[in-house]
Amino acid sequence: MTLAITNAHVVPVDGAPFEGTVLVDEGRITALGADITVPDGAEVVDARGQWVLPGLIDAHVHLGVWEEGEGWAGQDTNEMTDPVMAAARALDGINPREQGFDDALGGGITSVNVNPGSGNPIGGLTVAVKTYGRYVDEMVLRSPSGLKAALGENPKRVYGEQKKTPSTRMGVALILRKAFTEARNYLEKTAKGTEEGEYAEGHLVNQALVQVLNREIPWRQHCHRADDIATAIRIAEEFGYQLVLDHGTESYKVADLVAEKGVPVLYGPLIVSRSKVEVRDRSAKAPGILDRAGVAVSIITDHPVVPIEHLTTQVALAVREGMDRDAALRSVTLNPARVMGVDDRVGSLTPGKDADLVLWSGDPLDLQSRALRVWIDGREVYTYDSETGEGSVRPR
Repeated sequence: MTLAITNAHVVPVDGAPFEGTVLVDEGRITALGADITVPDGAEVVDARGQWVLPGLIDAHVHLGVWEEGEGWAGQDTNEMTDPVMAAARALDGINPREQGFDDALGGGITSVNVNPGSGNPIGGLTVAVKTYGRYVDEMVLRSPSGLKAALGENPKRVYGEQKKTPSTRMGVALILRKAFTEARNYLEKTAKGTEEGEYAEGHLVNQALVQVLNREIPWRQHCHRADDIATAIRIAEEFGYQLVLDHGTESYKVADLVAEKGVPVLYGPLIVSRSKVEVRDRSAKAPGILDRAGVAVSIITDHPVVPIEHLTTQVALAVREGMDRDAALRSVTLNPARVMGVDDRVGSLTPGKDADLVLWSGDPLDLQSRALRVWIDGREVYTYDSETGEGSVRPR
């Protein structure tokens, strides 16, 4: 059945806002504009001037692999038994029934990138998923969507306490270089074996790293300090892969370098304490500084570090501290979609894209506004009842 959301203030993100209609059919956006004819028999939702935006996107979360309130039983973010866990997949640890997925829908977030943790120098393969589904395989947008790695305090602490390499920043960088050198050698041997009609022995770790070397997926580099950011860029240039900075707490201090190298930054979380040395200079001014320097910025919660429903809270803070409003909306829509490699499907209201839509009571950057209705693939999955003050998620 065709869905028509009429009389809406529509914010497409990739175009100018307008007052009008969005049409959906078979899970895809088919048309939008000020003068759209609604087909006979369509289900009509009269927005009465309320705002329609694409579903928001958080490109760095631990939804489903770090379950809140479950203690050790729900903690599946880090396989800290080997520094190189490139072949581990976040996909295999996600519980789609975790409460955080419902919280995401209530916050207007329809797509996320689930990452392994940062305890290892190389933590594992990330996955882009939608925030509604019965089992994770039917939620997948792209798998894998990146390979998670970490520089700085976390891996040196984890393995230093075990009296293993790496216990210093030098050691962490060495682990990365050794892993990529082995993967490059594997790639060369595989190519030679193919040419000679032979079959190279499979190696899951190298196969994962080869996807990065071939620029099939990005290298998702956890780092905070400016010196670690410089190391991340240095190693990326040595091996020629596509680099994305996750967190990038001090990236605003070297914004010119990051912009020159064309490296996207997933900045955040913003509303956390200065819990360790690396994050003591986090700033709500940073996203605006980075954007003005020409960096493609996304704002992240790192859920559950910041509960995912507060993604818009962080965006509003960034705008208050100087970030351009349109850039701020892109930071939770098109920019993260591009980093995740799914911008052909989500991130803007564009004909042909997935019908992941959110009807807001007002401007989503006004913290008094709320998500009233959420559709994923054209199916309504969340509704807020103004009489009871409760939101409900459609049974999975």
